[in-house]
Amino acid sequence: MIKKKFSFTCDKLLSHQQLACCDCYCGIPHQGKNVLIYSNKKTQQKPLLLTGHHGDISAMTFGKRSSPVTLCSASSDYIIIWDIEACQKRTEDGKLAAGTVIGTLLGNVVHLSFCSDDELIAVCSGTTIYVLNSKKQEVICTLNGHLGFLTSAEFCPWNTNILVSTSEDRTFKVWDLKTGAVFYQSFVLGGSPLRSVLFLEEEEQLITGSADGQVWCFSFDDDHKCHLGKKMDLQKMEKRYEMRQETHPQDVAEQSVANKVEISKPVIQMASCGSFAEIQFGQEIDNSWFCVGSSDGLYVVELATSELLTVLYFKDNPTLNIAMAGSWSIYVGSDKSMVVLVSSLFTPCVVLLELCLSNLQRTGEEGGGGFSVFPSSPPLLESPLNAELKRKEPSHPKRKGGIKEKPLVFHSKVKSSGYNTTPRMTMFSAQTNAQKRTSPKKSIKHLGLLHRNYPENSAAPTEPRTALKIANKQVSCLQYSGDGKKILCGLGDRSVLLYNSCLTGGPTAYIGHDKPVTSVSWSLCRQWWLSAAEDLSLRIWAKSYSEPAIILGDTMFSKPIRGAQFYYLDKFLVLTSGPSLYLYLYNVDLTRDDVKRYKHRSIIKLASCITPSASDITALSAVNDFLSYIVLVSCSDRSIQVLDMNKGAVGSVLHDAHSRAIHCITQNKGSTFTSQAPESYNLFLTSAVTDGVKMWDLRTMRCVRRYENHVNLCHACSSTFSPCGRFIASGSEDKCLLTGTLDGKLRLFQSSTGSHLSHDTSAAVHCISKVTA
Repeated sequence: MIKKKFSFTCDKLLSHQQLACCDCYCGIPHQGKNVLIYSNKKTQQKPLLLTGHHGDISAMTFGKRSSPVTLCSASSDYIIIWDIEACQKRTEDGKLAAGTVIGTLLGNVVHLSFCSDDELIAVCSGTTIYVLNSKKQEVICTLNGHLGFLTSAEFCPWNTNILVSTSEDRTFKVWDLKTGAVFYQSFVLGGSPLRSVLFLEEEEQLITGSADGQVWCFSFDDDHKCHLGKKMDLQKMEKRYEMRQETHPQDVAEQSVANKVEISKPVIQMASCGSFAEIQFGQEIDNSWFCVGSSDGLYVVELATSELLTVLYFKDNPTLNIAMAGSWSIYVGSDKSMVVLVSSLFTPCVVLLELCLSNLQRTGEEGGGGFSVFPSSPPLLESPLNAELKRKEPSHPKRKGGIKEKPLVFHSKVKSSGYNTTPRMTMFSAQTNAQKRTSPKKSIKHLGLLHRNYPENSAAPTEPRTALKIANKQVSCLQYSGDGKKILCGLGDRSVLLYNSCLTGGPTAYIGHDKPVTSVSWSLCRQWWLSAAEDLSLRIWAKSYSEPAIILGDTMFSKPIRGAQFYYLDKFLVLTSGPSLYLYLYNVDLTRDDVKRYKHRSIIKLASCITPSASDITALSAVNDFLSYIVLVSCSDRSIQVLDMNKGAVGSVLHDAHSRAIHCITQNKGSTFTSQAPESYNLFLTSAVTDGVKMWDLRTMRCVRRYENHVNLCHACSSTFSPCGRFIASGSEDKCLLTGTLDGKLRLFQSSTGSHLSHDTSAAVHCISKVTA
């Protein structure tokens, strides 16, 4: 994976100096004022010597273009451009290599950067940025505005008129080179100076890192306004990476706690590793990687998940002659090969390394997993899913007494023969002038908010359609019915409200719980639904009945029900209480005895009980629209458990899925009104306070996406999939795109094309309605 090309012992420390490296060459200062150019492919070849500076060289960089190869070197007296091929030819002819001076007396230069076409060069000196012409001695513009010393500056690769600079004042600025004005200035990002900046051209994103290992990812819009999308911490990512590695003891040697030393991880240099195509969600997806050069090694990060793919430590490669790095110069080639020039922090040594990114493998991709939401075989004979509810046949008591005499006729009433009546005088006559009656026209329901099929190519909703004040308590949970015509809302005032999907007309209220409702769920047939609350009870309600058909409670559970729903095509009820998951068989019978009307004929029976761990279950998810053996639960120990209900046991455990306990877990259940790729149904979402939303793949049990650009600091904001599988929705505490909020309001969102999804403290999405709650 990592190969040492050559090492060079310098005459002075180069620990905090910008070095130069490209595909073919690398540049190293020599004797302070000179530059040695080594060939990366012919390391034994005599280096090219470049002379011309009168002061010590403080920074150098190669151009972005492959031909001609240009080098820019800077000292306190000159900024010089070198044409490497031309200098080599002059040296072979016995002449002295010469460059072009494009700047003089610009001060202590700490960073140089070419634009994408090598026409401009950004020079960072003190608190000033000089933009120079690379062909002649000309200052295009001078940029001032930072309160601290500059640390780096980079041109936007898709717009050379945009420049981004970082400074020790812990901010970055986006500059307009045409006017010299500031397009955008960031807030103070952290407590340490910003060291490096990186553009991701394909995603149009901006990444910056600080001296304490913090990495921020911003979206770079057309208006040049930067919006924070992700924040990463190298130390936290490293800890999660080590936890995943510990599940594979054959790959990682055991280390004692005494040997572990806390090391600061400054973001010295970053480079884009490009995009790598893989099959996800039923289609080919390009996942971007970027690498971070720090003091103890090279960190390769997957942008989509904000997780480390691998770490190349210097301590694992003692032949590199480097224990701690002072500066990095990283070049990533088109064939996914990487050339890295590293200087030692404490010794005057420089090492050239070669890496192959194609050999990098994601942690956990080869191990475990192998689950699918679709069953591959029939249920086992002893499977809990084969349980059946034995229904008692009604017993009819035998009537007492013998056979009574009855008339020998076929009817209970005997009609007279008509001998005593007057004979009929008028016979049948046809009616010829009868007018044809027109049947009354059926009232046509104008369901303007409903579609027959889900619009597949529509955009996500962005504008609110309806806001309805329904209670003084929070809307804790809600769910659409299967046909999208009804919405169930569980409230904090112990009631359940049933609305039309367009929120018109008054709701139907269902009252019976003694504490706030925590979950609601529709049955697949839409004839009944359930509600669970903090009062340790569960109720099943039937359509057009104000009283519950089934009540499950009365000291049956010792802890509140955290999740409840119908399961296995309405055959079972699945619910969680404490550390256990309960599977119930049930039969809803709404008939009543005229004498004993107080007696319910509905039946419910425990089929199975699974206790996956000693930790309490915090969230539950299962598919009811089709047969599936998989039930997902999250526990208070921050783990995700995959339960195989066919075996009645735990199939897989994913430890430390979030930094906090997961409060919401939901699967991509699709809809009968739209179709998705079969692989998409293996995706599920998890949400945790302060840790954002993660998307997981059930087949590999690894995180494939991470979303952190919403506010979730204290409340349990849930997340959900859209029926088409192209969008996800998440609640947020900044009152953005919320459906059920803490102020007791419902907001519906509608897009111009009819697509919808919801964002709230409890999210719900439906498939045929134009609006979303």
